[in-house]
Amino acid sequence: MNPYSSLASNKFWRLSIAERDYFSISQVWTPKFKIQKDAAIITAGSCFSQNMGKELQRRGMNWHNAEPAPDDLCAREALDHNYGVFSFRTGNIYTARLLLQWLQWAFDEVPQSRETWNNGERYFDPFRPNISPDGFESPQAMWASREDTLEAIRKAISSADLFVFTMGLTEAWLNTATDVVYPMCPGTVKGRFDERLHKAHNFAFAEILSDFQECIDLIGRHNPNLRLVFTVSPVPVTATFTTHHVLTASTYTKSVLRAVAGQLEASNENVEYFPSYELVASPPMNGVFYSPNKRTITPTGVRFVMDHFFNGISSADQTLQGQSEISTQSFLPTEDIICEEELLDYYK
Repeated sequence: MNPYSSLASNKFWRLSIAERDYFSISQVWTPKFKIQKDAAIITAGSCFSQNMGKELQRRGMNWHNAEPAPDDLCAREALDHNYGVFSFRTGNIYTARLLLQWLQWAFDEVPQSRETWNNGERYFDPFRPNISPDGFESPQAMWASREDTLEAIRKAISSADLFVFTMGLTEAWLNTATDVVYPMCPGTVKGRFDERLHKAHNFAFAEILSDFQECIDLIGRHNPNLRLVFTVSPVPVTATFTTHHVLTASTYTKSVLRAVAGQLEASNENVEYFPSYELVASPPMNGVFYSPNKRTITPTGVRFVMDHFFNGISSADQTLQGQSEISTQSFLPTEDIICEEELLDYYK
């Protein structure tokens, strides 16, 4: 006898992976804390996580939309203005530093930036550049809209039971004068690029770990009972500003984020890691869940990931629907996924 003799089959590659079809792989994720069906769940992060809110609702879970659309907007207009995409109207939050920045602004721990962008007639929020297709009529209107979002963040964090955040990127653009971080490079989605002001930065493991830990600590000060699930988007980066090939740059990004997520889970009792990345991008999946562009995830891939999430949180007396029973119609069409980073393809 030795310590390996009594291990479960899911601890062995041959038994749990090599001798199985990928659709029959099971027990990939068992959260260390119980997630009740009526738990108030909030979501944010990169574009891959946008199906989470809708699927939580479809499965009868309690997804909390802290910033609902005004009644006079139809469903298409609401989506175009980023309502209902995440629990609050920040747009995609690709980096740890950007999440920390939003949380610090929301809880008045750091003064928010008053930077504005305009095209001569309309004003745009540098930190939510794609939030309103037509922009705002004045800086005051833009700031008022942002205040609504900051209030939504405060309410969501203070009242939620679970926060699911999808990590996306390590690369970002900073303002050298104010040190704020942007969601996108100025001059891509909106604004103008100024090489004197705007600096590229590829966050390292220690920086990202520190930023996320600061987020966890800040959240804990305002809601000690809130638990977090981190996951890593399996979507490769669209483009890199580093000196490396996009393949190695993307591998660096996902490897660092995965390592950070593992460290956060190990160091915090209220933090869990869910393996979205492994369920799509690992070798046993043979790339079958990627679209022909080898980047975006197919509806079948999204469904596969979501099945594992809900099977993981289901209790013994609550068996969630199997993969074969779930229609791809429950997921947002690819064209309805709002992903500013993909706009970088336009420039080459």
